[in-house]
Amino acid sequence: MTSIATEAPDIQTTTSARSLIENAVWDGKLFDGDWRSASNAIPIREPATGELLGNVGAFNPADMSSAVARARDGQSEWASWPNDKRAAVMREAARLLEASRKDVVDLIVRETGGVRGKGEVEIQGSIDELYYSAALLIQPEGELLPSPDPRRLSIARRVPIGIVGVIAPWNFPMLLAMRSVAPAIALGNAVILKPDPQTSIVGGAILARMFELAGLPKGVFTVTNGGADVGEALVEAAGVRMITFTGSTAVGRRVGEVAGRNLKRVALELGGKSPFIVLDDADLDAAASAGAWGSFLHQGQICMASGRHIVQRKVADDYIELLARKAAALPVGDPFRENVAIGPIINAKQIERVHKIVGDTVAAGAELAAGGTFEGLYYKPTVLARVASGMPAYELEIFGPVAPVVIVEDEEEAIRVANDTEYGLSGAVQTGSLERGLRVARQIRSGLVHINDQTIHDMAGIPFGGSGASGNGSRFGSTTNHDEFTEWQWMTIGSEPTRYPF
Repeated sequence: MTSIATEAPDIQTTTSARSLIENAVWDGKLFDGDWRSASNAIPIREPATGELLGNVGAFNPADMSSAVARARDGQSEWASWPNDKRAAVMREAARLLEASRKDVVDLIVRETGGVRGKGEVEIQGSIDELYYSAALLIQPEGELLPSPDPRRLSIARRVPIGIVGVIAPWNFPMLLAMRSVAPAIALGNAVILKPDPQTSIVGGAILARMFELAGLPKGVFTVTNGGADVGEALVEAAGVRMITFTGSTAVGRRVGEVAGRNLKRVALELGGKSPFIVLDDADLDAAASAGAWGSFLHQGQICMASGRHIVQRKVADDYIELLARKAAALPVGDPFRENVAIGPIINAKQIERVHKIVGDTVAAGAELAAGGTFEGLYYKPTVLARVASGMPAYELEIFGPVAPVVIVEDEEEAIRVANDTEYGLSGAVQTGSLERGLRVARQIRSGLVHINDQTIHDMAGIPFGGSGASGNGSRFGSTTNHDEFTEWQWMTIGSEPTRYPF
């Protein structure tokens, strides 16, 4: 029997040897199914060195209506493809990404400033999103409803939304784009992606090349590079039925406002101040390891980062000492050319913000247990001890390698402090008692919570999302993608026409 994957037009034979890293294809160009020369370009530079990695074509917001028109045409064709053929394209895209794994990881490291392990996690997560999205197409597409007339069938079926706009961030540019892009496309929609202008190669150009080589019809995937004006044009554009946004809460509020005014569906995945609770019966060595990972991975530039370490007083001094020791031992430097644990902050503006939060928190009475200094874009892993309510590091999402430690007296106070935030994305509890861990975890208001692990944890097959200032309760992942990227249509079917009194 011929495999499904080979039924798409010669996909396996025509693309197996091609690399996604061909900057001659995308340099200075835009993608809407074809690569088009742009009148202006955006330079993409490596944070660690300032070296130019390439130029992406700058999109003109005035051209959004024509991009939407091409997407509408492409979506109409794509939605008519049978599920097995659409799934084959998604699997081929995953295979292409896997085949170029080393090159793509190198580029992720250089473009985002993350260490190699972070790059490996990002590409594997992106591959997983493609495979899980292909698997959506073997799920039931609707429900057979009770019908009061036995001569007629009553059916609820899921249909594509149409065109989905995706606005993605710079910290995990490929994975956090793919979380929306892959399921939206698999389920029959077209996608217009606006990557962050700091990471538009792995966050845009590589994805465009991947889908092009995988056999996606023209117009189904479009990349619109640019700044806030391009994002605003995408949210405003007539014909774009849904917007997914991953980024800061402040910008997310603006996206939600504009999308709501235009009656668009919106899915917001925003910031966090995730609590990392250490109870007095925890394994402190394991807790400090998890806490260091949760606060310092990718320089703390992760929405799920452990934003406050909430530690019972009985073990607080020992925990702070262990955490500070780990922070001081982490090597800082260029992650592409050196074997380090901490790379550069994304830009100078962000490093200034991180340092101001640290300085203002110390001035307010916290103790600097480790770090607190920087050179260029490299910020030392920092531990702030005895942080209290009202201090900047207690209140604000830092997005830097900073671990604020808040001391509490008991379990009840730990829960109260954990929930003392407008955010509700992730949380974690370290304890020697599973029963105690479950009791505490159930009282943390967040979309994700982990017992005896850290706060940064994500997989393609889980419902991911936050509440409060962390998002609007939307969930990406697994079968919940059906809820996000399709809508219901009721259909009745009868073999004979129904007759009425007039």
